[in-house]
Parts: sequence; structure tokens; C-alpha cells
Amino acid sequence: MKNNRSRQPSRKQKPELPSRPPANKRREAPPSPTPYSIFKEGKELPILLETPRFLILDKPAGLAVHPGPQTEDSAESRLTPHPRGGPWLAHRLDADTSGCLLIARRKSALLEAQKAFQERRVNKLYWAVVKGNLTEDSGEITTSLMRQSDKKGWKMIAAKKGDPAHTRWRVLGRADGLCWLELELLTGRTHQARIHCASIGAPILGDPIYGQRDPRGLHLLAHSLNVTLGEETLSAEANPAPHMAQTLRRLGWRGKTSAHGGEKDNG
Repeated sequence: MKNNRSRQPSRKQKPELPSRPPANKRREAPPSPTPYSIFKEGKELPILLETPRFLILDKPAGLAVHPGPQTEDSAESRLTPHPRGGPWLAHRLDADTSGCLLIARRKSALLEAQKAFQERRVNKLYWAVVKGNLTEDSGEITTSLMRQSDKKGWKMIAAKKGDPAHTRWRVLGRADGLCWLELELLTGRTHQARIHCASIGAPILGDPIYGQRDPRGLHLLAHSLNVTLGEETLSAEANPAPHMAQTLRRLGWRGKTSAHGGEKDNG
């Protein structure tokens, strides 16, 4: 027999909606990200200038800029790697030279800085204490330089076939057979300031390669750095290390000790 009862249409069940939390219960905020530190813990260096894209550090004498086979500690290895890459060194300083060192925090900033160096939109002034009595108050050195290697190692030499190098200098003070020089490096050759000073008979005090070793160390400071990047200009000044400041005072410089143990320029 056929079932004559009419079939009732099935009712679809409504999906259950998630219950709302009580009005007086707040959602827990997600944990904040760990703040990014420029330096590794315990490896901080003095910062002369900081912008969102660049840093200018005050590199101490004796610290290499890059790690090497015999030098693990360096300015580069002290920087904390960023998840998006960098930071990068925009130029170099000799290990025994103290002072201004430009760091790019982003790859685009690095490329822009490198272009500024290539187009000579960078002004670099160094201070040096040299041995010798220079008869002139200022001058220019255009001796070309090239690298020479032997069993003892390598050094830069003056050579007509070398790379062009240009340095302007002027005397800021004289005393006791020493001169305090301001050096403007118009090119950026390796050891340029050191060999150019030696080439005019005035090697930098404490230079073991182009002059004579001194227990106090090399008297060379990357004193100021000015970089023009379109509408942005980066400027910073570094102060002499204590061993160099002591010698500079004999030559007429006056300064006060700064907070991080260097010297504050008072003119």
C-alpha cells in the first residue's frame, strides 16, 4: 500500500553563531615585537648621527671595519643584522684610524651613498699630527698611488702608473717639531692620508708603515664627514681619541673630555 501521508518539508537548521565575549572582558593584545637593537649586546659604539636610513658612528682606533682571518671583532660584526638585510658600511677606515664611519641601514640608502662617493658629493676632513717642520702653511698633493706586495706583506707606494689621488692640507698648529694638519681627501685611496703625508717629508706620528711606530698609536682622525644626498645632507664631527688629544693640546688645540671618554672640540 502506498503511504498517503503528505511529506512535511524538511526544515534546515540555522548555523550556530559564535558566542560573543562578555562586554566587560577585553581581548588580550598580541605581544609586542622585540625592539630592534642596532648593536649586538655589549658591542655598542658611539653614534654621532642617526636617521631612519643612515648612521654615522665614531669608530675607535684599533677596531677594524671588517672582520678578517685574524680579527673577529669589527665595526661590521658589532652591528645586528636586520631581517630585511643590512646594515652596510658605506666606506672604509683603516683599523688604526678613529672617527666618522657612515653606515647605511637599507640597501637603497647604500646605493645612494655609494653614488654620492663616486660623484664626489662627500666632504671628508681628517686631522693628523705629523713629524717635521713644514715651511708652507697649506698645499696640495696629487701623487698617484698603487699597492705593492712582498714577503713581508703589502703597502701603498707612489707610482706614476697608480690610481690618481688628491689631498689638500693646511697647518692648524706647530710645536716641538710636530705639525697639526687638516687634510681634505678629494679621493679615497687606501692609506691615502698616510702615504701622502710621508711623501712631503711629514709622516704621521705613530705610523709603523710609512713612518715610525709610537707607543701611543697612530695620530690620525676622520674628524668630519658631510654627505649630500639630494635634499638630505648628513653631517657629523668626531673628536680625537685621548692619546691624540694629549698631543694636540701641545699644538694649540683646546678641548674638554666628553661623556664617552673622547674629547669635545672647543675650537
